[in-house]
Order: sequence, then structure tokens, then C-alpha cells
Amino acid sequence: MLLVVDVGNTNIVLGVFKKGKLTNSWRIATSRDRTADEYAVLLCDLLSLQEISFDEITAVAICSVVPALDDPLLEVSRHYLKCEPLFARPDVQTVMPVQYTPASDLGADRLINAIAAYNLVGGPAIVVDFGTATTCDAVSSAGEFLGGLILPGIGISAEALFTKGAKLPRVEIKKPGRVIGDSTVSCMQSGIFHGYVSLVEGIIARMKEELGPATVLATGGLAGIFAGEAKGIDRVEEHLTLEGLRIFYERAARA
Repeated sequence: MLLVVDVGNTNIVLGVFKKGKLTNSWRIATSRDRTADEYAVLLCDLLSLQEISFDEITAVAICSVVPALDDPLLEVSRHYLKCEPLFARPDVQTVMPVQYTPASDLGADRLINAIAAYNLVGGPAIVVDFGTATTCDAVSSAGEFLGGLILPGIGISAEALFTKGAKLPRVEIKKPGRVIGDSTVSCMQSGIFHGYVSLVEGIIARMKEELGPATVLATGGLAGIFAGEAKGIDRVEEHLTLEGLRIFYERAARA
């Protein structure tokens, strides 16, 4: 079995593949304070719930945007799983050409998403990842990572509004009943939701002006909320990063 680990700033998403099929996945909070032993206990508990033992994990692939967790996860893999993990490093890989300067600055999750998107729909393609930050990335018809945009995620934007507005409350991120709100809460929810939908629609349209016709995939924790509203998004792929890690591992192993 292949264990894949997507380490984000807010959440860590884990998945287990058996014979190329995703059989289980979990989402846990990212904690920079947990030790390798604590992560090992947590992983053991998650696997045990599905009656999977450490011995059944034969390979590990990791993409991480939190450098502080690289060493603890390396130790978990080596000491508990007896596997040398494969870390996705955009500057030292041959799975997808990267037109990004320098390649070492590219977030591993962005590359992995692009690999999965190209494998699913070919190119040109655009990936919108609704995470802590929202990223919009372009893949060429030749399967090259071209670059994209990074903007504050919806959660960051909503929190900034609450933090900086002395009389503004913290509100749930959801689609309101009407665009024109009739209370402070509904006004904030409408502004956050519809403002972000319009932002994503505008970015997709402008990217297509440069890229040409492209298939647009959405992923990330809040993709399901916005994908049905934002024009231009063709499909939602909840496990795009996990699938990308599987593809990355399989192709890197053959190289």
C-alpha cells in the first residue's frame, strides 16, 4: 500500500492507495508542535480504524508546504513504517517540466495538483485550489507547469474583516439567501461569498485570455462551496492532490 501525505498550513490530508485505487483518506489539523512520535500514534490510530497495520504500508509520498514538519514526517516514515519517503521537490524532479523561476520557490502542492490535472484532462488546464491561500495555476497543452496566481484564501479574508473591523462579528462562510443583505451578518456573508465568487470568475476569465480554452478543475477544502457558483469551473476533484502524489510516486519510481 502507498501512503500519501499532503501537508498544508491548515490541514494535513492523508490517503492510502491499494493497487492504484484510493481506499481511505483522512484530514487532520496541521500542528507544528507535534513530535514524530505523536504523529506516529495519530497515524496508527487512523490506520487501525480501517484495520490497516504499519506493515502493510510499503511506500510513502509526501508533499509539504510546512518545512518544520518535514523532519518529523521523515522520522515517522523511516522509524515506524520502515520506508524511505519520497518528497515532492519541484526543483529536483522530472515528472513535469516547470516554467517557474526559481523552481525551488514553487509550492509542492501546486506542482502535484498540476500533474494530476494534466493526467485527468490534458492541457491546457487551470487548477483552482481553495486552501489557506487560494492558488490558480496553469498547465500548457504540452504538460508544462506555467505558473499562476496566489491570493489570500477565503478564510484569511474573512478573518481579516473580523479582526480589523471593530464592530464586525466573525461570521460563517456560506452562501446567503440574497445578494443584498439586510443585516450586518448577511451583508458580510454576501460580500465574502459573492465577492470571492466574482474574484475567481474574473481570474479564470483573464487566465483563459492568455492561455486559450482550458479545462478548469477546483480542489481544496472549500471547493464544493464555490465551484457550483463560480462560472468557468468545469469539475471538482476533492482528492486531486492525493491522486497527484500517487502519479508522482509511480512515475518517479520508474525513472
